[in-house]
Amino acid sequence: MDLKSKLPEVGTTIFTVMSRMAAEHHAINLSQGYPDFPVPTTLLQKLNEYAQRGENQYPPMHGVAYLREQIAAKLTRCYDIQADPETELTVTSGATEALFVAIQAVVSEGDEVIVFDPAYDSYEPAVSLAGGRTLHIPLNSGDFSIDWDHVRKTVSEKTRLIIINSPHNPTGAVISGEDLEALADIIEGSRILILSDEVYEHMVFDAGQHHTIASHPRLRTQSFIVSSFGKTYHATGWKVGYCLASPELSVEFRKVHQFVTFTTHTPTQWAIADYLQHHPEHDQELHAFYQAKRDLFLNEMQGIGFEMLPSQGTYFQLAAYGNVSAADDMTFVTELTQQAGVAAIPVSVFYETPPEQRFVRFCFAKSDETLVEAAGKLRNYFS
Repeated sequence: MDLKSKLPEVGTTIFTVMSRMAAEHHAINLSQGYPDFPVPTTLLQKLNEYAQRGENQYPPMHGVAYLREQIAAKLTRCYDIQADPETELTVTSGATEALFVAIQAVVSEGDEVIVFDPAYDSYEPAVSLAGGRTLHIPLNSGDFSIDWDHVRKTVSEKTRLIIINSPHNPTGAVISGEDLEALADIIEGSRILILSDEVYEHMVFDAGQHHTIASHPRLRTQSFIVSSFGKTYHATGWKVGYCLASPELSVEFRKVHQFVTFTTHTPTQWAIADYLQHHPEHDQELHAFYQAKRDLFLNEMQGIGFEMLPSQGTYFQLAAYGNVSAADDMTFVTELTQQAGVAAIPVSVFYETPPEQRFVRFCFAKSDETLVEAAGKLRNYFS
């Protein structure tokens, strides 16, 4: 068969690789980012209720009206912003679909897209499929902040899109209000658009604040803002996300969306809308819930030899491992999985050019018992 790959450099994602390895070796899976505790009981009951009620056929292409209305209400409640449910909000089959669709909607042959390394692995393949070229800017070492001078020097007439991610996967870094001002200055008066990946918006720790692009008046009209209910409601397999964009950008977004998934699982949309309306406390309390897990994991990992960099947000924790191993990070996570019994993610896979200091990423969206057991296995292995 004469088959030329459109993504010749792309193989199976590292998440699939590590989860499969964890299962094969009966290791505790702190690699792929999903909880091992249940979805809220009331939300499960609502899903069954709406399925039994008959909400099982095609919903509107851009999402069930009830859900879009509740998303708009959440945006007002959390960020004091207004969004038109009919023209600015589109429900998608997960955040990954929303990211892909936004890129396909605006990136054309020869366009350049700026990403920040370590960058989530779905960005560049989507850019390549759109005919664009991805330019990688490394985040600053130490705090993983953005070097805006580097951004200014990289921007050109070919720049079409800048992709930002905050809270950031895999580092846990959080963008500040000053960062958004710097970004707005750079793109002002240009054709450059922003794609803002904000799926961990409700997981910011230590009294920090999530600064959404949507609340920035100079950025909002030039941006796609993507979020996910899977992360917020501990239901990653439900694959329900959404995109907030101006009416003009939403028109182009929906042109692509309708030919990717067209729409998203109907009873799940109804259940999430109902839960959003009647249980706003869930997302309001989520930061404290996950900060407690982060702190527990950091405490349990003391004295093992890893250099832990306390996560500012997300449910991921980076660990530098130079004090316990000189191996490259893929070799190291393989050793951890197969011999120590704990799976992690090698961070170098998210870089175009990995830094000298190597890190692994642990997921702490796990029960307290799982986190304690995982740290115990690592302590026993390295003692």
